[in-house]
Amino acid sequence: MIGRLRGTVAEIGEEDALIDVLGVGYVVRCGARTLARLPPVGEEAVLHIETQWSEQAGMRLYGFLTRDERRTFLILKEIQGVGPKAALAVLDVLPPAELAAAAGRQDKAAIARAQGVGPKLALRIATELKDKPLTDLPISAFAPGAGAAEPAPAPSAAGEAVAALMGLGVAEPQARRLVEAAAARLGEEAQAAALIKAALQELGR
Repeated sequence: MIGRLRGTVAEIGEEDALIDVLGVGYVVRCGARTLARLPPVGEEAVLHIETQWSEQAGMRLYGFLTRDERRTFLILKEIQGVGPKAALAVLDVLPPAELAAAAGRQDKAAIARAQGVGPKLALRIATELKDKPLTDLPISAFAPGAGAAEPAPAPSAAGEAVAALMGLGVAEPQARRLVEAAAARLGEEAQAAALIKAALQELGR
């Protein structure tokens, strides 16, 4: 079973990408959001892979830029009525942190923005995901009124900053490096907002 691919982006299509790994080309199905965030053709990419097999389609590889996206894809597929296409569509409109927040406040309208996901399925997704962790952040971080709580300790602030950068399209490894560098400059007591601002400034250099 393939769990991760590191290789050169050979082609980017409408629904998949061709990743060249030591001369072997792997066709990887990806959501539109993932495809848009891939490096240009000719550059190296790292994809977290979910390998699936069926008698009709054979082996298919689904690719994600972060572990959280892959984990959320698997959790979504466990929900009745959600297949791979619908799971990718949900992740196209709501990255894991935003999806967890939407589920926490039972915002089925936000989930229903995904292509092919109607109101009934959106409600089922919101209900099923309400108490399931989709990121490294604690579920309490997504609860209504969480913003009024006391500032989180440094590790939680760093995790929140990483999730925010990922929500803006920054790949997880780079997001973690940027936040770690920001935390080193600002100190252990830095809050998430300050870490995010410093990381974005570093990203823009």
